[in-house]
Amino acid sequence: MAKPQEVIPAVPWIPLPTRRILDPMERRRVVDDELDAHFLTFSVDHRRRLLDHDQPKRILLGILNDQLQRRQATCVGFVVMPDHVHAIVWVPERGQLSHFVHEWKGRCSRRIPAGYREGIAAYSREVPLGDRFSKPKYDSFAIYSRKKREEKLNDMHANPARAGLVKRPVDWWWSSTRW
Repeated sequence: MAKPQEVIPAVPWIPLPTRRILDPMERRRVVDDELDAHFLTFSVDHRRRLLDHDQPKRILLGILNDQLQRRQATCVGFVVMPDHVHAIVWVPERGQLSHFVHEWKGRCSRRIPAGYREGIAAYSREVPLGDRFSKPKYDSFAIYSRKKREEKLNDMHANPARAGLVKRPVDWWWSSTRW
């Protein structure tokens, strides 16, 4: 004799909560309400290689150094790549990281294209300067421990070797690897 099939009671349909789509500005909020160091990354707009030459790199690092002095901040490490920048920065006041980065990028946006127009005109014809130097946003990752700081330092210092710019990270002049 056949076994009767088990009847599964109907479950009333319950709508699942809809996932709220965040505004891009809200999604990329930088939390710097604690006094942690931050791993920062920002890219040149459209990933143009505006940091290929030494002079733009010098300008970028000079402005970083000036920003550090103005804000009494500390840079734990940095790497300048042809189309993006990494840095680990500690700012001594809560809520000041975005101001620090905004000023750094803003000053670079004025000085680097001007340097290209004045000194490396042939390169600026090959690589269009565009309306802005860097993308408007940047990425920030709070570093809470020594282990995470060392991990991020090692990762960013290895970036030039991974990109094939040098054989060993220590050979890249535009980073803090040697220190």
